Amino acid sequence: MKKLIAIVAGEPNSINSEIIAKTWKVIKNKKNLFVIGNYLLIKNQINKIGLKIPLSEINSIEQFDNNNKLNILNITYKFKSIFKNQKIDTTDYVLNCLDVAHNLADEGKIKGFINAPINKTVFNNKYLGVTEYLAAKNNIKDQEVMLIHNNKLSVVPLTTHLEIKNITNKIKFKLIKSKMLTLNNCYTHLFKKKPKIAVLGLNPHNSEHRINSIENKIIAPAILKLKNAGINIKGPFPADTIFNNQNKINFNVIVGMYHDQVLAPFKAIYGYDAINITLGLKYIRISPDHGVAQDIIGLNKANPQSLISAVNFFNKIND
Repeated sequence: MKKLIAIVAGEPNSINSEIIAKTWKVIKNKKNLFVIGNYLLIKNQINKIGLKIPLSEINSIEQFDNNNKLNILNITYKFKSIFKNQKIDTTDYVLNCLDVAHNLADEGKIKGFINAPINKTVFNNKYLGVTEYLAAKNNIKDQEVMLIHNNKLSVVPLTTHLEIKNITNKIKFKLIKSKMLTLNNCYTHLFKKKPKIAVLGLNPHNSEHRINSIENKIIAPAILKLKNAGINIKGPFPADTIFNNQNKINFNVIVGMYHDQVLAPFKAIYGYDAINITLGLKYIRISPDHGVAQDIIGLNKANPQSLISAVNFFNKIND
């Protein structure tokens, strides 16, 4: 069973059914793939945009059948008018799908899962996103790491989906240490090599290295401590030049202090060619590196490349 790859269907008001269907059509190794979601909803959405793939409804993982059909582990939910493309509250359904995937992975029945994009409103401000939700379920608060990865470079935001006004107070010596230890250990285990890590400062030009700056008081001492512990880590670097070609060669991972500091340039350079991997959990969790794209629902315009990359990566580490 652990060789199976689960895709959590995610947000129903989205492009998720479309990118799942497109992914299943093109990937070479599809015999171990199944979806956790509502069978009728997914079937309806796929048919509506004219994508023809064979589906099979199952009600437990033990019923999985390698029958050249996309198995859907059915999550019962009454969607009322969603088939008419009217937005309704689907919080319970989305969290139920996530919880089923978490439980299967936690019990060792699957190695982990890929979740299709989720609207963060389902967490009702209790969690900042899926990364934090799963970290809480794994009891590893402030040790989880969001790794945005492709074959050329990876980036990590130290703080994930915080508002800008709250970032400075979150950056502490303890947080940097715990997250960099997770990054180093999990990256080494996952990719079979120690990462070369570059860490950015928070402010423009690293506050010109002023004595009382957060770069000098917190970030630089944390980097020195980690370096002395044997981690291949350098910094802090100014954010405005870190993504030049030479630095992209010199480092495997660039760590920023906040989400858009590293995600914005990374996506500008690599577009859809990336996946989101949560490090530090008891299992592997991956997601496409994009949102729910509600503006193109039902138009058959969604690009499945990030989900394809996620499935291919999972197949690679699942061998």
